[in-house]
Amino acid sequence: MSVANGARALNAAERFFSQSYAQARERFLGAARDAGAAVASVAHPLSGFDGEALATDAVRIGHDDAPAVLLVSSACHGVEGFCGSAVQTMLLGDAAIGKAAGEAGIALLLVHALNPWGFSHWRRVTQENVDLNRNFHDFSRPLPANPGYAELADAIVPATWPPGAESERRLQAYAERHGMAALQAAVTGGQYTHPQGLFYGGNAPTWSQHTLRRLLREQAGRCARLGWIDLHTGLGPSGHGEKIFAGRHDTAALARARAWWGEEVTSVDDGSSSSAPLEGLMWQAAIQECPQAEVTGIALEYGTLPLPDMLIALRRDHWAANQPTLAPAERLAVRRATRDAFYVDTPQWKDDIIHQARQAVLQALAGLSGGRTAAS
Repeated sequence: MSVANGARALNAAERFFSQSYAQARERFLGAARDAGAAVASVAHPLSGFDGEALATDAVRIGHDDAPAVLLVSSACHGVEGFCGSAVQTMLLGDAAIGKAAGEAGIALLLVHALNPWGFSHWRRVTQENVDLNRNFHDFSRPLPANPGYAELADAIVPATWPPGAESERRLQAYAERHGMAALQAAVTGGQYTHPQGLFYGGNAPTWSQHTLRRLLREQAGRCARLGWIDLHTGLGPSGHGEKIFAGRHDTAALARARAWWGEEVTSVDDGSSSSAPLEGLMWQAAIQECPQAEVTGIALEYGTLPLPDMLIALRRDHWAANQPTLAPAERLAVRRATRDAFYVDTPQWKDDIIHQARQAVLQALAGLSGGRTAAS
């Protein structure tokens, strides 16, 4: 490929990416109109950062009674939606993807902005300060304990910024005693005792959880096979899409995911993933709301910053959210830093995202159809 052709290829990916939630939604809905697809929208009760209307939008291409459905979802963690929205917009305009799905009798279901409030406000959490991917619990039962987070809570989100030497010393000492993997698990694994802290799983189902369950019942409540690619950013080398198994600890389901997407599919259960073991994960909704379906899913996690830098951005974001009198200029700077931690706004990163996502979708279509698809 010549330098000029390479530059054109990179620029081609740019057109799918946006600079705000409102722009991303407009592009996604425009692509749906161009594809002749119907849109089912669930309006959010709050407004966006700029006063815009918020919603979770679902687009389905394929028959209502299709035996297999491929779900591609974005913005579980709001600010990560820049990546996921671009992928979904790309898919709507990809004739080869549509042809492959149609010939295999597979319905393509795109759920845009599971957490539209976080997407618009450039925060990872919902309006309830809840990490949606820690929120899927039976809240009538005792919630998981995370003693490591409880021990470190005021060091993770300190009262002042930047963190003092004592806060950093405590985090380092914990890692020295228990190991870096244990520190990552304590910080990111999910906690239910500090509502203003990081990775808070909530004390009740969020609006976003209710909305996802509703869409699963309506759109995938009759299919026999359900594939799910949930798009994320933050972990791993920049631009690399780690395929993390999203399902219960089941050797058959993990083997099926690796048959679809390759042996590089990682799992938190066997320690091969860059993610720590987590609680309250979203994939459980598919198992519960679509009990008739064989569910096979991954989280496609694209790297952005090194983990320590990403966590610094999140700690600062939560610190700022807890400061009602913070100067507007500093609050905007924190907001932008959070976005930059989860969205690498460069042509190469965007091209990497689109290329890998398209490949993962084709692999899923082949898996759902039991063989190879015609698209390439």
